[in-house]
Amino acid sequence: MGDEPQFRTITDSDSGLVAWTHVIYGLHAISVLTGSLTSVTIVSAFVFGWPSIIAVILNYLKRDEATGSFLATHFRWQIRTFWFALGWSVLSAALFITLVGIPLAMALILGVSIWVAYRVIRGWMALFEGKPMRFADDAPATAMQGDS
Repeated sequence: MGDEPQFRTITDSDSGLVAWTHVIYGLHAISVLTGSLTSVTIVSAFVFGWPSIIAVILNYLKRDEATGSFLATHFRWQIRTFWFALGWSVLSAALFITLVGIPLAMALILGVSIWVAYRVIRGWMALFEGKPMRFADDAPATAMQGDS
């Protein structure tokens, strides 16, 4: 397992980018809490709530600055969480239209809500520890490019 991706070292000038990454996780966490504590679901608060929409916009605005650092993996993690949650939400909405699909749609919404909460918590914890996020398709080239 010596094929660990090599990242550029975070410097003092990158401390602002680390702070932005924390802010973005915080915005996503606000959406997760909104979904947990109100009548909306976690996934709908995450995908359609202003905090997460602002967070994903910030992800796209700041991710070029993170290229080559371990922070690029966090930006990729956050962006992918948003878009996959949106995709699963669209699928569950399509299932909800049919009477037969309603139970499946509700189960899908619950599952995606748990998955979103997990990804926000896991990602933020890794950031606090200064660790990169890992992906199934990890290779040094993909982790450094900031692909989403």
